[in-house]
Amino acid sequence: MIEAHLPRRRLHRAVFVAAGVYNIAWGLYAVADPQWLFRVSGMTPQNQPQIFMTLGMVLGLYGLLYLEVARRPEDGFAIAAVGLAGKLLGPIGWLGLYITGEWPLASGVILLTNDLIWWLPFGLYVRDAWPHWRRTLTRR
Repeated sequence: MIEAHLPRRRLHRAVFVAAGVYNIAWGLYAVADPQWLFRVSGMTPQNQPQIFMTLGMVLGLYGLLYLEVARRPEDGFAIAAVGLAGKLLGPIGWLGLYITGEWPLASGVILLTNDLIWWLPFGLYVRDAWPHWRRTLTRR
């Protein structure tokens, strides 16, 4: 049986290479300068910067997973779906911090490059990859 080709495969590969490189770079920077967001948004520096460093480590590891999606886009649905969920849930969590006054509006800068710009390309990939992933599940 001939496999159906993933729609927009080249676009998806490019998006996940970019996401992978971005996440690794962001993670490394967060580890090197864990107070940057607090400085940029005018918040009091953290007493425990290791928390932000850990966030950087986790997001950097996501970058490795995104590079795997770029390498094998036909098999990356689950990884991308988890990534997209995080990119949707992160802003919801930030909104709670903003509404309660714990974080200022300026801290929303973190949402622009970590979440919002990825919604469309990740959502498009998840939509395109879903039928292929579903077919692979039924063959097992």
